[in-house]
Amino acid sequence: AVYLPRSHRTYSCVHCRAHLARHEELISKSFQGSHGRAYLFNSVVNVGCGPAEQRLLLTGLHSVADIFCESCKTTLGWKYEQAFESSQKYKEGKFIIEMSHMVKENGWD
Repeated sequence: AVYLPRSHRTYSCVHCRAHLARHEELISKSFQGSHGRAYLFNSVVNVGCGPAEQRLLLTGLHSVADIFCESCKTTLGWKYEQAFESSQKYKEGKFIIEMSHMVKENGWD
């Protein structure tokens, strides 16, 4: 497992407390997951990736792969492998994690 520095505000898996992402990697809080609000991250740790498949999302057709916590195997969200609309290309290679699976740790007010 990868442990992020204690000095960084981090998001961890609510189920097993494995670190998932640094706050600095957060791109947007205004995303919708399969089960409610989700955050878009630039990079994540301790996360595995399933096979990519095409899904029609609210913003059009995307190729996405489900992502899961490598520690407890809970599905967390998905990775955008490819976006077919030019306005959505910025999401490619980025990760969606649903808020219900994350807990904030270290130095939050």
